[in-house]
Amino acid sequence: MTQGVLSHYQEFLPITTSTPMITLGEGNTPLVRSTWLSKELGITDLFFKLEGCNPTGSFKDRGMVMAVANALEAGTKAILCASTGNTSASAAAYGAHCNLSTIVLVPKGRVAKGKLAQAIAYGAHIFVINGNFDESLQLVRALSEKHPIELVNSVNPYRIEGQKTAAFEIVDDIGDSPDIVCIPVGNAGNITAYWKGFKEYFHSEIATHTPQMMGFQAEGAAPIVRGFPIPEPQTIASAIRIGNPASWEKAIIARDESNGIIDSVTDEEILDAYKNLARHEGVFCEPASAASVAGLIKLNRDGYTQRNKSVVCIITGTGLKDPELADQIADLPSKELNPNMESVEEALINLITGNNK
Repeated sequence: MTQGVLSHYQEFLPITTSTPMITLGEGNTPLVRSTWLSKELGITDLFFKLEGCNPTGSFKDRGMVMAVANALEAGTKAILCASTGNTSASAAAYGAHCNLSTIVLVPKGRVAKGKLAQAIAYGAHIFVINGNFDESLQLVRALSEKHPIELVNSVNPYRIEGQKTAAFEIVDDIGDSPDIVCIPVGNAGNITAYWKGFKEYFHSEIATHTPQMMGFQAEGAAPIVRGFPIPEPQTIASAIRIGNPASWEKAIIARDESNGIIDSVTDEEILDAYKNLARHEGVFCEPASAASVAGLIKLNRDGYTQRNKSVVCIITGTGLKDPELADQIADLPSKELNPNMESVEEALINLITGNNK
């Protein structure tokens, strides 16, 4: 039975004797060594942290279990969030698990169908807002201050506490902190959480150093890079389509304290990384996750060497969150064949000989 992050990292979390030790089996996600990109970039120790292996398919479950446990401890009967998709799926799952009513505000037409389907299946009450994520977040923050309902977006500090456990796992797996961590940046809670986790393990003398935090926003949704909010952020990576991150200042602190960077990558760079991860590494991720790898490739191209360093790219969510994208960009179309040996064998031979027309 999976222990869950609350039990496994109890001494590092804000847990009391009254905190319910709930779990859906979150955490303990694989840290996979690269077989292809490491050779392409000349990086011996390159790893992917597969957060899509969490119960609802994204890193959000780590923070959500902590936030919901705190809500239960406080006697809350309902939870609330704004979401581009992953937060709603996670909140709805843990809400269902704990018999809490879950209310979700999502921006109209800006949520991947796979993510919305999860929230619907878990029984969330979904309000579709004729606006963007930032406007939805403003609404839920105001609502939570006015009504007895727990806000479970990453502005909730318990979310950050739960999400920092991924940093603990990386150190536990490698034996120390990596030299570099590449991570997508949307609402900026995750880069904040990872940095907090790495610092805590360093101060506890479990790790001998802390990594450089390399955060990457999508070019059309890069307010931190540009230095001002983006009223209408645009990117194919819906999970990081955020124009005014709630944890903006904390992300800047993580960047500066770690001597890292926060940069942007184009949608084309994201899609190239998305395809190459699937076809050459066997890692199928959602587009936002590929921003971390696209960013690493950009750093390498710009001459920032990682040759003798250990690097971890955070793969924040599974590609099953946004399956329509895989169909849209497919350049290896399926073939329709008759159900007989001759048709199939001919297609196979053509494939092997390169006469695949």
